[in-house]
Amino acid sequence: MRTEAGASVQYFLRVGEQELHLNPLLGHTLTLTHTGNIFCDACGRKTKKSYSQGHCYPCMKKLARCDMCIMKPETCHYAQGTCREPEWGEQFCMTDHIVYLANTSGLKVGITRANQMPTRWHDQGATQALPIFRVKTRHVSGLVEVAIAKHVADKTNWRAILKGDNDVLDLPTEAERLTQAIASELADIRLQFGQDAIVPAEQGALTFSYPVTEHPTKISSHNFDKNPHVSGILKGIKGQYLIFDTGVINVRKFTSYEVTASHE
Repeated sequence: MRTEAGASVQYFLRVGEQELHLNPLLGHTLTLTHTGNIFCDACGRKTKKSYSQGHCYPCMKKLARCDMCIMKPETCHYAQGTCREPEWGEQFCMTDHIVYLANTSGLKVGITRANQMPTRWHDQGATQALPIFRVKTRHVSGLVEVAIAKHVADKTNWRAILKGDNDVLDLPTEAERLTQAIASELADIRLQFGQDAIVPAEQGALTFSYPVTEHPTKISSHNFDKNPHVSGILKGIKGQYLIFDTGVINVRKFTSYEVTASHE
């Protein structure tokens, strides 16, 4: 789902060649139906199964965006000359990244390309976010993230974010504490990659509100692979989840699935 910032995050679901603005549909019955077709997000070929969030098997095996280093950037092997797509790596990995703190299901550390703010935080359902470092490459951002992850979580509990918002955190104070805790690791990374490889982000904390009228007390998940029809009263949208009175669905999980939509 595409998002736009606002008093409440605005969500847009692509259905075919159209975009469906979801926020006005809160309180209405929304029905999504998987046609049975899956088309690779990269090459467009029809595939029986989706890999790596929307790819066919051949693309999953050959594209850099599907390599393990995307999930674990500290394992980047671009410098070894073994990147699957060097030009892609230069465009998306050899560019400024942000190491940030976010309040999702609690305090967590994460990374994102500098041009992906605030979309990354919308996707995670973060209610607060604070950029703490700007770094030269995805690889370096991964090294910093690993260091911080020794002290705070680096993953989000998706069930927790759907059950309600967390208490407000003092992210600047947390950032100062964590920066001091990893001072030696930062020094080592700068020694290897240059003093300008990691600099303070110098951006303030942001807060986000999501269009949710009712949080579920018990969470059950819809799955297009088990039932092609998802229908119910839309109660909210948070992260990449649609919250119905009948259950929730992770829209990103079904990237490249062809669906139709109707609402009442």
